[in-house]
Amino acid sequence: MSEELRMSVSSMTRTNDSKAVYILFTDGEKSAELTLPECKVISNKGFTDEEIAGLKYYISSDQETIYAMAKKVNPVKAMMKDTGTPKEARLI
Repeated sequence: MSEELRMSVSSMTRTNDSKAVYILFTDGEKSAELTLPECKVISNKGFTDEEIAGLKYYISSDQETIYAMAKKVNPVKAMMKDTGTPKEARLI
């Protein structure tokens, strides 16, 4: 993965009486969407199996930080912006 890997985090959602957060990783033309707490891959375009394993490991080991980011996302405010993009964090 390059140094330009970006992570976007959704607000906390509720599915079947359980909370979920959706995480989108992008790296140039590559993108992958995963969920917490299941660490399930929703979609993958271009990431290798090894890279996906690394992304799963990252979100599973840093859940507290990701949940804290999700709690700060205001979906109404995001919809009102021209870009409408979720809160982003740059991975080092």
